Amino acid sequence: MSDNLTGTTVLVVGGAKNLGLAIATRAAELGAHVVIGARDGDAAQKAAATLPGARGIAIDVTDEATVASAAADLGAVDHIVSLAAAHHNVAVADLDHDRTVTAFEAKVIGPLLLAKHFAPSMPASGSIVLFSGVAAWKPSPGKAVMGITNGAVSFTASHLAKELAPIRVNAVSPGIIDSGTWDGMPDSDRAALFDGVAGSIPAGRVGATADIVDAATWLLTAGFVSGETIHVEGGARSA
Repeated sequence: MSDNLTGTTVLVVGGAKNLGLAIATRAAELGAHVVIGARDGDAAQKAAATLPGARGIAIDVTDEATVASAAADLGAVDHIVSLAAAHHNVAVADLDHDRTVTAFEAKVIGPLLLAKHFAPSMPASGSIVLFSGVAAWKPSPGKAVMGITNGAVSFTASHLAKELAPIRVNAVSPGIIDSGTWDGMPDSDRAALFDGVAGSIPAGRVGATADIVDAATWLLTAGFVSGETIHVEGGARSA
């Protein structure tokens, strides 16, 4: 295994901000030609402009036409990282059908469509990294859709790994990460959340962006790892 991505093309879906942009940045540092995909094509291009030689493209995994168009436009890519998500965190009694379907489209159906349209032109050394999450293993009221869709991502990775072989397919399952996702909360609420998480898990802290970036980029080059879900959550499943 090498952490050198020189000469490869890495498509990061959901790469315009936070963890996605951090992964795209690391891939570029490791020598990859990076393509940032996002529903908002302008946001994708703006993010790409911050990285040498990167390109931004509009791609919405809940809209197959945009996936097909992106695949035709880009041609062969070596690696895909998909961080797409559409949260619907409400009690089961308050579920909205369409938002529930969209959550599954983002986390499960979208990756299947990425595989459908991109895998035929990917090299045997290629890989796909999907994003699950600790909510799948820690049931919580009001988080059923998040937990179920994240759990389904793990099975998506293992099934795609079998069907697309030798292309490798894996998933990263983060815990609570200080990645920018929580920045919309009041500072005191965010600090209380982080302190509570840190005090309840073996690692004694919340995750850092680098923790997830390290795992995702390792999977891009870990040639003997496929069909796996890598848990990067500080031991939260055992807490």
